[in-house]
Order: sequence, then structure tokens, then C-alpha cells
Amino acid sequence: MKAYLKQTRISPKKVNVVAALVRGKKVADALTMLKFTPKRSAPVLAKLIASAAANAENNFKQDREKLVISKILVNAGMTLKRGNPVSRGRWHPILKRTSRVTVELSPEVEKKVEKVEKASKVNKVEKVEKVKSEPEKKKMPKADS
Repeated sequence: MKAYLKQTRISPKKVNVVAALVRGKKVADALTMLKFTPKRSAPVLAKLIASAAANAENNFKQDREKLVISKILVNAGMTLKRGNPVSRGRWHPILKRTSRVTVELSPEVEKKVEKVEKASKVNKVEKVEKVKSEPEKKKMPKADS
């Protein structure tokens, strides 16, 4: 249950900051968080996560409430190379970076709580202090002057 976004005109560093907020969250919680996040990439990621959830519902018959974001990968896309002409016939490069984002959803795994039985016998480990004997320092004879 995946969705892809290719060549969005936001740098990967900026998208990854917002993607880190929602990694591992439930889809409903992630969409709510992104709704109130004041970053330019937040609505873009919200739309992508909603698309991945719709793919899971329609194609794989999954319940939207039980979906969790298992992976969000943000990679660099192609870089648009532009420039700014400056004095003496020179040119300063401007790199307009793009991002490729992959969202992967998985159904929520129910955690089973198992009781851990304590061992009836508790082994006590006695600490044995080892005294290290320091070697005696040998005195060097003084040189005659």
C-alpha cells in the first residue's frame, strides 16, 4: 500500500523535517498533525498520505482506521539548474532542488501483552574485589656531574 510523489519543487531537507513528524503514526493522527503544521510541505504530504490510504481502502480492502505509516522516504529528485548573471561575464549558479517522496502504509499490529513470570530463585552474585598489587617503582641512580 504505497503512494509516490515525484518532482515536487521543495528541497528534500525541508520535506524530511515534516516527514519525521508523522513517521510511525496512525493515518488519522498524521493527517490531523499535518493540517496544523505551518510548513509548505505539510499539505503536500497530507495529500500523499490520504492518497496512500485511499489506495489501501480501494485496492487492498483495508480499514482506514487501522493503517499506520510504516515508511516515508524522502529522496532528492532532479535539480533544475538556473543562474544569475553577475559582473565581468560571470554566472552564479542557483540550484532549484526537487524531492521524490514515497509513503508506505501497513495495517496496525496488535501488541500482545504477555506476563513474564519471575524466577523463584534469585541468584545472588557476590562481588569479589580484586586488589591489584602495584609493582614497586625502582629508583634510578642519579648521574654524577
